[in-house]
Parts: sequence; C-alpha cells; structure tokens
Amino acid sequence: MALVTIESEITGNVWKIEAAAGTATEEEDVILILESMKMEIPVESPEKGIIKEILVNEGDQIQEGQELAILDTGD
Repeated sequence: MALVTIESEITGNVWKIEAAAGTATEEEDVILILESMKMEIPVESPEKGIIKEILVNEGDQIQEGQELAILDTGD
C-alpha cells in the first residue's frame, strides 16, 4: 500500500470538498476546491487511487504546503 499526501499549493480556504474517504479517483479528478482571492482553485488527484482520508473541512483556512488529503495508490 503506497500512500500519497496531497498538499495545498496556496494559502486560502477550503471552499468545497468533492470526494469523500473511500472514493476511487483517476488522475486529475478533482478532490476539493480551494478559494483564494475570490478565485476557485481545484485540487486534483495526482494519480489513480482511493481517497484514504480528507484532512480538512469545508470553510477551513489552510496554508501553503498544508496536508489536505491522503491517497492510497495501491502500489
């Protein structure tokens, strides 16, 4: 089991969570949407896998580099 941590590339807020724990994803599927300076920025799955855990909640303020989710790639 290979776990991949998905981190934020920006400082902002969690606007919407699109995928829950247990959701199967393909590469580039949107996991959640961040909001920064009135712009919506999608956070995509870096590869195929299953969302093991979402580490944030809608409305949370997040920092650049903060861990957002854990993806199980099954490798």
